[in-house]
Amino acid sequence: MSLLGLSYRRMIMALSVIASGTLAACGEEPKQQGMPADFKVPVSVVTIEPTPTEVYAQLPGRVEAIKDAQIRARVTGIVKEINFVQGSEVKEGQLLFTIDPAPYEAELNRARADLQRAEADAGSARLQAQRYATLVKSNAISRQEYDNAVAAAKQAEAAIAAAKAAVQSAEINLGYTRVESPIDGRIGKSLVTEGALVSAQNATQMATVQQLNRVYVDITRSTTQLATLRKALEAGILKQNNDGHVAVQVILEDGSIYPHEGKLLFSGVTVDPSTGQVTLRAEFDNPEEILLPGMYVRVRVQQGTDEQALLVPMQAIQRTPDGLNTLMVVRDGVVSPVAVSVGPEIDGKALVYKGLNAGDVVIVEGFQKIRPGAPVQPIPWNPGGQKQAGQNGQAGGAPAGKAGNGAGQGGAAETPAKG
Repeated sequence: MSLLGLSYRRMIMALSVIASGTLAACGEEPKQQGMPADFKVPVSVVTIEPTPTEVYAQLPGRVEAIKDAQIRARVTGIVKEINFVQGSEVKEGQLLFTIDPAPYEAELNRARADLQRAEADAGSARLQAQRYATLVKSNAISRQEYDNAVAAAKQAEAAIAAAKAAVQSAEINLGYTRVESPIDGRIGKSLVTEGALVSAQNATQMATVQQLNRVYVDITRSTTQLATLRKALEAGILKQNNDGHVAVQVILEDGSIYPHEGKLLFSGVTVDPSTGQVTLRAEFDNPEEILLPGMYVRVRVQQGTDEQALLVPMQAIQRTPDGLNTLMVVRDGVVSPVAVSVGPEIDGKALVYKGLNAGDVVIVEGFQKIRPGAPVQPIPWNPGGQKQAGQNGQAGGAPAGKAGNGAGQGGAAETPAKG
């Protein structure tokens, strides 16, 4: 019993020593890993200054050919020859197809023969009318016979006119067997083959020629956007150019800007009841034929000039769970969220209409380590220089190193950190 009691007491003492050591370690840890009470999280910021800016609206558009000629059969017959290279440039009047002309040549010959017969009949009728004119004066024939001869001569003249019209019609139909291009442009694929039967009654389509050196871009715009633009102009936020020129640019599918600037031709005066949108049309030079009919593009339409535009980098815009736009602003050394009204994107920056003032300091990077009301250390934002900033931070000591890491993490974040 004494040995067991001694072992038991030693076990209790050992556990007491271990517990005391553990509590001491726990009490020392906060002192080793804790931050100073006055520590401020480094964040990258920009100071907002008013800047005169050309304001654009980005709208969807479709490319349309200025001239789009559908080559269709105007006579019925068999296609004998295809006289062009598919996809090539063609000139106005260039021969594209040849339809079998033999039936139309025969029709022309028949019409010419009818004309000759009509001319012969008319000559006989004129001579008879002239003879009767002499005889009626001497009462050798009745007045009625003379009148009939004059009428027959006039009918013969009318028959000549009808025969000439028939000849002209036959010549036109024969000419239609040579299918020519009505415009300069680029021709697509042939929709018929040699030996195919084409019909004038059904107006068989044979090919399409499109003029591509200049093109239209049809743009759609909602009535809501038009109303917003009018209000901005009336309030003096935007000012239109004095020359009245409306600049239009095309943004291609890969995001690049089309090199040729266009001009706005007109704006629709009626609203499409099915979509609630108005159609605008712009015209562009297209010498390289980059814009092709049917292509979907984005179009930047000039709205006017904002003399006091407030622009912030796009990555500074935060989205709240309810879908609103906010900015994190540094005021009195702490983070203050501000609800803003954002306009179009201009050269990678967002135009802010409401909620922001000139001189405000906006946080651009470092959102992951901050929350509203948190003290921060503003550092001027260096676009594209995050790597260099990180290197400089490591060389400058521990606080600077932490600042570089905080900026890098903030730049990668796309949504505001939850407090």
